[in-house]
Amino acid sequence: MKKTGIIAVLLLAAFGSAEAQFTRYLVKLKNKGGSPYTFNNPIAYLSQRSIDRRGLYNIPIDSTDLPCTPAYINQIQTVPNVTILNVSKWLNQVSILTTDPNAINTITALPFVQSVSGLAARPVNSGTPFIRNKFEMEQQTYPVPQYNTGRITKTTADYYNYGTSSFNEIHLHNGEFLHNIGLRGQGMLIGMLDGGYFNYTGLHAFDSAMANGQILSTWDFVAGNATVTDDITHGMQCLSTIVANIPGSFIGKAPKASFHLFRTEDAATEYPIEEHNWSCGAERSDSLGCNVISSSLGYNTFDNSSFDHTYAQMDGNTTMVTIAADLASKKGMIVFNANGNEGTNPWKFLIAPADGDSVVAVGAVTAAGVVGSFSSYGPSSNGRIKPDISSVGVNALLQGAGNTVVAGNGTSFACPNMAGLGTCLWQGFPEFNNMTIIRAMRQAGSIFATPNDRIGYGIPDMRKAFGILVTQYDTSHATLTTCNVNVNWISKDVASMRYEVERKAPGDAAYTKVGDVPALTGSVLSNRTYNFSNDLVNVANGTVSYRIRQVLDTATANFYAVYVDTTSVVASGCTATGTGGVDPVKVLVTIHPNPVRESAVLTVETPDAVAGMTIVVFDMKGGSVMKIQRSKASGKANYDLSLRNLQAGKYIIQVMNGNKPIGSAELLKL
Repeated sequence: MKKTGIIAVLLLAAFGSAEAQFTRYLVKLKNKGGSPYTFNNPIAYLSQRSIDRRGLYNIPIDSTDLPCTPAYINQIQTVPNVTILNVSKWLNQVSILTTDPNAINTITALPFVQSVSGLAARPVNSGTPFIRNKFEMEQQTYPVPQYNTGRITKTTADYYNYGTSSFNEIHLHNGEFLHNIGLRGQGMLIGMLDGGYFNYTGLHAFDSAMANGQILSTWDFVAGNATVTDDITHGMQCLSTIVANIPGSFIGKAPKASFHLFRTEDAATEYPIEEHNWSCGAERSDSLGCNVISSSLGYNTFDNSSFDHTYAQMDGNTTMVTIAADLASKKGMIVFNANGNEGTNPWKFLIAPADGDSVVAVGAVTAAGVVGSFSSYGPSSNGRIKPDISSVGVNALLQGAGNTVVAGNGTSFACPNMAGLGTCLWQGFPEFNNMTIIRAMRQAGSIFATPNDRIGYGIPDMRKAFGILVTQYDTSHATLTTCNVNVNWISKDVASMRYEVERKAPGDAAYTKVGDVPALTGSVLSNRTYNFSNDLVNVANGTVSYRIRQVLDTATANFYAVYVDTTSVVASGCTATGTGGVDPVKVLVTIHPNPVRESAVLTVETPDAVAGMTIVVFDMKGGSVMKIQRSKASGKANYDLSLRNLQAGKYIIQVMNGNKPIGSAELLKL
């Protein structure tokens, strides 16, 4: 995270004018002309996982996805005394290393080059003395004496044995709810951008992740190699807040997630080249198919004050790193970024890229929800709410370099805490895009209705965020056959949940419960289809409405439920008579499996034979997309339906006997 209260020192003063000249430059390219890459063959520059993300969320592949033109890069590389450092395809620019003025002149004259500008000063023949530590505050850690950092066995009501303080951190967000329903980060990829992951391979917090192969790749964009364990501890500590697994002591927020670890930050200096590196790290995260980026980095002032950003530039559109962060969001990832530690400094405000309009800027609070005084203020300079949300960054639990659990301060740690929980939430709802997940977290914030410039929309309740999303996901449909109503719905649940069906008939002042439906078996969150039958004998003619209440947490002390959907039918002629008002012979129309990808079986059950039966599939606009003529004998019959040509979405299947409805069923096509 950005330095706090440290005056920038010019390298000119430190080393003398001869060594203070720029040695690293930014070459901006005019275009991507002559590129051998095409939109039609993205596998040449994106992983299949990245391509699948774009397909799932209807994200078009555009010119920013195409790599920089190789011929341009090759020409720059052949200029004498020039070394290519990193290439950003999103920003169409290249960072180079050179001390040769003639090389700069040569590159500037190339017809495809838009501009060449100094990006950083650093001697190339000797290491730069360590002027100051811009991660100073975060690297001041404190012992946590109440912790037993050894492996212990203890049975608790939760899936993980958190230990007291670790539980307090996650419970601030009701995050243990996600873990308990099977959402622990499995199958999710997180790209970490930081300044180093010192010795993470040999520390207790990471032994489970190492044993399970959860660290998929590493790259150092500063040094140009794959080694990230020989730099500072900052990134290691941020990583520990997500993936730690020390039972009874320290459990991370997404312990089962997988990671790509990138070093983009040079802790010894502060120059805009690190913003360029950040973009390159974000691009690689995208190309590898990451779902989430967690970045505890930020920029406002530099070692050369001519590069300094102003608060006016914290508008979400101006700085290099913020443009890259918003592009990362455009590609479908969620970008979590620390809001900054400037709250007690003259600057006071957030730092880039936390100002991005699609970036989730995270402020710091205690485990009791009290804002940290150092946490940067919002809003963005153009008035948007910042930070977006807040998490534990005051006395936050971390893996210490000495293999003990320690505590530290900084929005650097609030950011990965929230990134881990957000990853688990999204794991449960892969159907929804990144912005839907972000909105749910904001709406679940403790002060969503009255956001402020300290904690944004507040501290998200992840159980509430889950309820918001499951309400958006659930669909229900009611069909009336004679005087019997079948209420069908699709939801996500685990066996510990249940449903309550409520009805409001004509003349009723309020809904009343008419039935309970237990969740199907299973300890991991899954999509499931349900049916509830309700008779309307002696119900007055008119509209009968049903609503479904999903009980997410059934424990008395933690009871929590949400209304997930409402549906209705129009009833008539269901008054009981001396001979009985309901046809005792079943009439039923069902479809399975549901949801469906390619084919399904339609089951139609009638007491009598149907000589001219019509099956019609309607889209939600009422248009007929499929029509089939069949006949059937009395009783139950099954019909195979090929649905592979239907677009994904919701459909109604209507079964008719001539002009008389037999019944209908709702279908969700994946």
